[in-house]
Amino acid sequence: MSAPLPSIVIQGTGAFCPPKVLSNDDLAKRVDTSDEWIRTRTGIQERRIAEDKTTSQMAVEAAKQALQNANLSAQDIDLVIVSTITPDMPFPSTAALVQAQLGIPAVACFDLEAACSGFLYALEVGTQMLRSGNYKNALLIGAEKMSSIIDWEDRNTCVLFGDGAGAVVLSKTEEADTGVLGTLLGADGSKGDLLCMPGSGSSCPPTQTSLEQRQHFLKMNGREIFKSAVRVMEQATCDILKQHQLSTSDVACIVPHQANIRIFETLAERLELPLDRFFMNLESYGNTSAASIPIALHEAWEQNRLKPGDLILLVAFGGGLTWGSSLIRWQ
Repeated sequence: MSAPLPSIVIQGTGAFCPPKVLSNDDLAKRVDTSDEWIRTRTGIQERRIAEDKTTSQMAVEAAKQALQNANLSAQDIDLVIVSTITPDMPFPSTAALVQAQLGIPAVACFDLEAACSGFLYALEVGTQMLRSGNYKNALLIGAEKMSSIIDWEDRNTCVLFGDGAGAVVLSKTEEADTGVLGTLLGADGSKGDLLCMPGSGSSCPPTQTSLEQRQHFLKMNGREIFKSAVRVMEQATCDILKQHQLSTSDVACIVPHQANIRIFETLAERLELPLDRFFMNLESYGNTSAASIPIALHEAWEQNRLKPGDLILLVAFGGGLTWGSSLIRWQ
């Protein structure tokens, strides 16, 4: 009979959101939109813009807070995973830059890209690597400088996104039935063109033509993304609850990817849950892609929404198309 898998718990959380606020009224001065139009369609009131910080620098600030809340130092970390679609540069990895800035020893560091679902992908990878026995404490970070890839002339996308970083420290514990209980992930690359950035890769390197065609900015089919997000996030939630023989009534708090208030409202209705069961902060930050769940998780912890023994559900949907859900017994 095989030994039970060790429990992997979140020891500490952290977040960093740049001080510069870009309000809906500010955006209305740039493009043909209004505060009312944005709020009623998205639930977003403002977002943060990282003027003078890179993705790695925001990641470092979130990581420092997570380490402090975990009562650990940089020397205790032996695995760093950064999820981002806006790295400082194609290489070296943002994780390696974070390692250098924090003074973490020469340990395994790498980036992981799954767009808005990236933090859940990192959570699954980090959990399994810790369970391998080769690592003790993992630093997982979702960090994005979305303002660097947004087309500020496209009112359909520029109103949605913001910058920020969130981090958690994962550690093994001897306590049973706690921490990360399970994660389910999925992807459908056949619909990747619904949310993508066509330029900057090997298929469309920078040229005068690609720049003129604005191929190096994020592109999104909002209507199709909305329909897919609601359907897939509902399915991902139901699937992981069924896998663990649980129901929505067992979940104390759902921390979703912060994309759109209408997605939350529709999802709550389909799951027959009150909207206040969802933790939401998108009104202040907009969609920060891979950073949105760890930022929300940290703020939920700060606001005492996560209590020891509570069952927490994380769920996300993003470009790729990717999705994921995770169940956590808060410790």
